[in-house]
Amino acid sequence: MAAIPGKNTTPELTVRRALHATGFRYRLHRRDIPGTPDIVLPRYRLAVLVHGCYWHGHACKTGHIPRTNGEYWSAKISRNRERDARNGAALEERGWSVCIIRECSLRLGLEELLDTLRLAKSKMGQS
Repeated sequence: MAAIPGKNTTPELTVRRALHATGFRYRLHRRDIPGTPDIVLPRYRLAVLVHGCYWHGHACKTGHIPRTNGEYWSAKISRNRERDARNGAALEERGWSVCIIRECSLRLGLEELLDTLRLAKSKMGQS
């Protein structure tokens, strides 16, 4: 597991490229806010979390529990989900909006993601 990168993953880079191409400017992995979000849009107080379906227990084709050592992986993924919930709540308590983007949704296309971010942008009263 040490060889699995926690930053600059392929899904994260895909999201970053799309954001930049549409004019959104952001900061990466800010340690001064809870959970060190993958992408932070400070202007809109928006934290974007890019979750891999496997590691965060999403109910899709890639988010399955392995057959080998299932107890360990089930507990591990449960802890990851609990941590995600704690971090999301802490961000919201501090006035941040949280946008979670799952790896499988990137395969469907980036337009939904950009629509979500444009909606978040409009909710913040920015143009």
